[in-house]
Amino acid sequence: MTTRRNLAGSGAAVALVLAAGLLAPGTGTAAASPAAPGKDPGRYSNPLEPAIPGDGVVESCADPTVIRGQEPGDTTWYMYCTTDPLNDEDVDAEGELVFHRVPTMSSEDLVNWTYVGDAFPQGASGLPSWAEEDAALWAPEVVYSTTYDQYYMFVGVTDTIAAVSGEENCGSDNAIGVATSQSPTGPWTFSDEPVVDPRRGGPGCNFKWTYDPDVLGDSVATSSTLYYGSYYGGIYATALTLTEDGATAVQGDHTQVAADNKYEGANVVERGGYYYLFVSATNCCNGALTGYSVFVGRFASPTGPFVDREGNLLTDTQTGGTPVISMNGNRWVGPGHNTVFQDAAGDWWTIYHAVDRNDPFFETEPGFTKRPALLDAIDWVDGWPTVNGGEWASDRTMPAPAGQPGERSRHKTRLVATQQPGRLIVADEFDGDVLDPAWSWIRGERAEYAVADGVLTWTIQEPLVAPDECTPDPADTRLVASDLNACNNTASVLVRDAPRGDFVVETAVRLNVPDSPNCCYNYAQGGVLVYEDDDNFVKLTNTSIWNTRQTEWAKELFPVPEGWNRYGNSVVGPPSDSGEWTYLRIVAERLSGAERRAADGDTHAYTAYSSQDGETWIRGGTWTHSLDDRQLALVAMGLAPGEHIEGDYTVQYDYVRVSRLKESHSR
Repeated sequence: MTTRRNLAGSGAAVALVLAAGLLAPGTGTAAASPAAPGKDPGRYSNPLEPAIPGDGVVESCADPTVIRGQEPGDTTWYMYCTTDPLNDEDVDAEGELVFHRVPTMSSEDLVNWTYVGDAFPQGASGLPSWAEEDAALWAPEVVYSTTYDQYYMFVGVTDTIAAVSGEENCGSDNAIGVATSQSPTGPWTFSDEPVVDPRRGGPGCNFKWTYDPDVLGDSVATSSTLYYGSYYGGIYATALTLTEDGATAVQGDHTQVAADNKYEGANVVERGGYYYLFVSATNCCNGALTGYSVFVGRFASPTGPFVDREGNLLTDTQTGGTPVISMNGNRWVGPGHNTVFQDAAGDWWTIYHAVDRNDPFFETEPGFTKRPALLDAIDWVDGWPTVNGGEWASDRTMPAPAGQPGERSRHKTRLVATQQPGRLIVADEFDGDVLDPAWSWIRGERAEYAVADGVLTWTIQEPLVAPDECTPDPADTRLVASDLNACNNTASVLVRDAPRGDFVVETAVRLNVPDSPNCCYNYAQGGVLVYEDDDNFVKLTNTSIWNTRQTEWAKELFPVPEGWNRYGNSVVGPPSDSGEWTYLRIVAERLSGAERRAADGDTHAYTAYSSQDGETWIRGGTWTHSLDDRQLALVAMGLAPGEHIEGDYTVQYDYVRVSRLKESHSR
């Protein structure tokens, strides 16, 4: 699971003060800065760095949304970001980071941007009347009404007053608000009521996450579809009506379009008779180990049911979703929460935030992730979108989009080649009734397993009392799942030597844990690792996560700099139904010298693939790592304490096969 980290601190009020030299909220269209001297106006490179007039650039623009001016004669593009500091130097007199309420940028070419101020000022006047004074405004969405000739900004409001939510002293009673303006740069006036009220998830201060609004279309009359929601509670769609002073959503008639506990950050576009739902998965804000990634489903109706390329529902227990962009082994990790749009020539592009793993945090606060905005082209392959032909986030000079009418995009579709297994090195089919002697155990004394009928069957280990390795006192113990993570290395691990050089390791795994649409067999899992030790590995597992089943693709490393994270995860394609085989591959490939420099010295790239039938493979993200004395490993672990467990649950392995890498794709 992810935890959303858009604000510094632990929920205390944060002063929102405009930094010296920055512009006040804009009141009209601002001209974008021209291309820098010596730069080819037809090319660009990531990240986007909006200029701050007078000094500096914007280094963090999380949850970006983009709209072109909708009034006659306005050909400027506008970009809006979530509440955050602008850069490392954006601090007040006390040295505390300054948080801007929806920083706003403008551009003529989609490449060179200028910061034109914040949508909302500091103090109570910059919040809805129904928001608590320490509320933040997250993930803006802007549309234009041709009926009322004005702009509408929808935002997630993180904390509402008790008169709205019905709960006193609660910091998580979030809602969707809307503000209107005659100009895309403000001033903005909030509506007197939420568009979507706080939604209870249980008694007390238990509210579903009502964040990340998205409205279908940039220019609408009076009606459209509103999407909203996040991990806790899922993503929903509802009919939306624009009014002269705000908007209303149909009450009690909201359709769930993506499963809870997997996705957030919805953006829906229409193309070729289909509506495409783009959503982001895992942790947005985990520094250099951010595995945030974008997935998509489509359907002929704006409210779904949305399915991925293989026909899996995005609302299913084995939650569907076709990868659109994930980390690819260069310096950019965690690409997500994207906005999808067409440039002036009609070509498709996306702007999203990502993390530079060589500069992941705000300088004054290690642990608070900085998320610059990136721009890349979308290619449509057999009706499905992928960024840069599957190369994903770019880190080199790229052809620019068409910012103005009469211009053309220089982007050309170039599809990456798929990594394929070559000559077979190892084929363990688990024949007979004993393990091949090439396998050995780490902490095998608790492992309960059997080899029979060509299958390794391994009982998921029950929780145990063990030391908390993240506390300074080794006497501190607690009941934990048998697992491998930063604070708990108690699981049994079955290992064998990995081959030298590049290779592909593949297995078929069956997680025999019942589907549970309400809850829970957290975090029962089985799969394959490339493993050096308990604190340095990459791991691809079929994992039970609350009501979902997901293919978790994780990395742990240690030691790390102070304040940095040790463990991060992404996901790949959906696993198979309960009781069916899920096929998993990890491709290990040595990095070149230039790639090592981009990867902060890591020596190898590890790319994950998953399949539901063993034939159609879905490529996931690429972690880089420096693993010495590499071993291949299997696990059956993670069942959290406190579950109502009846009987034994198992992980089964049909085979483990290791091959040479036949063909490498371009990262």
